[in-house]
Amino acid sequence: MSDKTYKEQMPFEVLDQIQKKERVTILDVREPDEWESGHIAGAIHIPLGDIARALNELDPKQETIVVCHSGNRSSKACDYLSSMGYNVVNMRGGMSNWSGDMEYGK
Repeated sequence: MSDKTYKEQMPFEVLDQIQKKERVTILDVREPDEWESGHIAGAIHIPLGDIARALNELDPKQETIVVCHSGNRSSKACDYLSSMGYNVVNMRGGMSNWSGDMEYGK
């Protein structure tokens, strides 16, 4: 098991930040069909398999909250991104525990 070089937050903590109008960058690493079935408004969508090709779409200095369905793929994305120098936070529990508003479609 690797030493984590990133923080973790629960979905309710992320929702609290959004409700307080804090500047939050959210990266959703789920597959397109999962994204279309409901995602956090304003999130960036880059499927996990495309992360390495899309690094230029992310600001390494900006804290980015990484989201998937349950927290496993987002953890893998956080491992990779943090190793590349990105400031990332894994949303433990993922969208399966999200209670906030969602947008649908592409």
